[in-house]
Amino acid sequence: MKKIKILAIGAHPDDIEFGCAGTLIKYTDKGHRLFLMVMTEGGFGGSTSVRAREQSDSREILGAEEIFWGGYEDTHLLMDQKTISKIEEVISKVRPDFIFCNFRDDTHQDHRHLAQATISATRYIRNVLFYEGPTTQSFTPHIFVDISDTLDRKIKALEAHRSQVTKTNIEDLTVVELARSSANFRGIQGRVKYAEAFHSLRLFINI
Repeated sequence: MKKIKILAIGAHPDDIEFGCAGTLIKYTDKGHRLFLMVMTEGGFGGSTSVRAREQSDSREILGAEEIFWGGYEDTHLLMDQKTISKIEEVISKVRPDFIFCNFRDDTHQDHRHLAQATISATRYIRNVLFYEGPTTQSFTPHIFVDISDTLDRKIKALEAHRSQVTKTNIEDLTVVELARSSANFRGIQGRVKYAEAFHSLRLFINI
């Protein structure tokens, strides 16, 4: 079996885990190579040093080989040539077969700007999928991945971001509960118990 390379891009620590950790773990379980690109250290939501350590802990659960940090300040990620070039540099190093990224319709400006920059940076990449997060809007998925067998490890990857678990801005609702409910809802849509859902920019089906 050909080993493929996956690049998962997120604006903040824990974005990737919420959106597509179950799918990524399925890939790494089969020996495929995973790389992460996190554009900020999430300083608006807590200590940057703490959040960077949490992301490193999560990386081990996901089975990712390396984290590329974008170096941007939280809430100040821009859609400009600099951002596009940074993503292109990582793409050039990794040469991924698949890219996953935040969805472009989102109430958080970092997520919107990252998605827009990624669209430009991935113009020559065949497979580009957008994942959802708690602040995503108008998300219409085209693709579903059954994560019934990896949901528990997805939850562990989210729990690795210990400083963020209770930060949902919804009373008595944790990120873990939110992720489990989302997986159940997308699973119902995809006719399985638990799923992650994706909106495709491009997806090639090789026959």
